[in-house]
Amino acid sequence: MSGFDQVDGAVAEGDLIAHFGDVFREQRRLADGAALAPLGDRAVIEVAGPERLSWLDSITSQAVGRLAPGDSTELLVLDPQGRVEHAAGVIDDGESTWLIADDGDAEALAGWLTRMKFRTQATVDLRSDLVLVGYIDGGVISATATAAAFAPNGAALVWSDPWQRISVGGHQYSEVIEHPAADYAWRVAILTAEQADALAASLDREAFAGVLAAEALRVAAWRPRWTTEVDERSLPHESDWIRSAVHLSKGCYRGQETVAKVHNLGHPPRRLAALHLDGSDAVLPEPGAAVFAGDDEVGHLTSVARHHEDGPIALAILSRRAPIGDLVVRADGIDIAASQQVIVPADAGATADVPRLTRLSRRPTAPDPRDAVPGTGS
Repeated sequence: MSGFDQVDGAVAEGDLIAHFGDVFREQRRLADGAALAPLGDRAVIEVAGPERLSWLDSITSQAVGRLAPGDSTELLVLDPQGRVEHAAGVIDDGESTWLIADDGDAEALAGWLTRMKFRTQATVDLRSDLVLVGYIDGGVISATATAAAFAPNGAALVWSDPWQRISVGGHQYSEVIEHPAADYAWRVAILTAEQADALAASLDREAFAGVLAAEALRVAAWRPRWTTEVDERSLPHESDWIRSAVHLSKGCYRGQETVAKVHNLGHPPRRLAALHLDGSDAVLPEPGAAVFAGDDEVGHLTSVARHHEDGPIALAILSRRAPIGDLVVRADGIDIAASQQVIVPADAGATADVPRLTRLSRRPTAPDPRDAVPGTGS
């Protein structure tokens, strides 16, 4: 956490600063671009070497081969069946490619990349010496955070989250007219420990927000992340992650065949939904809580937050066949009513325009008198 844990009012939970004393006020200031959040739950991997981009392009879901210095994107590592194994934000500075991963995934991702190098001219280094802060672009804090960012090769390392809009080569399953991600101009600045100390000392207490505030904005934007929305069954289609992390027309990579088949011909077996929870019992369920439609269990919560405007909200992975109406979340023996907003529709996928063949009957049919040609006597 570096110097941020010394800020007056900081409440730490392990390596995370949960809040600075007023969660809702912090949310509002973070959403307005007037605060930044230390992100102790993320880590940085540096990939260097002349073949780094072409190599990453060949083994991940995203087209990064021509990434220009300062450009940002996002990638997934999939298993041979197309399930999500790892996820990372990506920014290149012309000399190194910097991957931002959830802390619980970073070491495994760095290890997998190291094993996949073979003779590739690239190095992989888990940079535990670096610190991350997140903020919304366009506010008063943006210039300060950008100026403080690490720039070892001339380009400031500030990752622009691509979730705000559909990336080139991506596809959005959500059918909403106004996607909540449109206002989610999320940025993550990479800092050295010294830069983090200096930034913490230069700002007053009102300029800081905890991870509870950052998570509430993420959940409200329907933004999936590895720590919460990924399990051993996760396909990128289920959480609309093709929107930002998958390039559908790039070359082959592990899992690409499954991605293409589900997108073009099939439907993902599960779907992400947003839930507005009844807060009258003052019970906020934990991630993993079961979701019911009547007596049938149809899914589970993946992320939960208290939002400064929307109240208790959650993301949930549901069965594709779960009904569209209101649901119930069961937590600690209490049933909590949940109003559902569809993110990924049940009929997502099957986008290919496959011509349908006329079915041929084995039994000859009698000619229709209406087909007779006038004047032939037939």
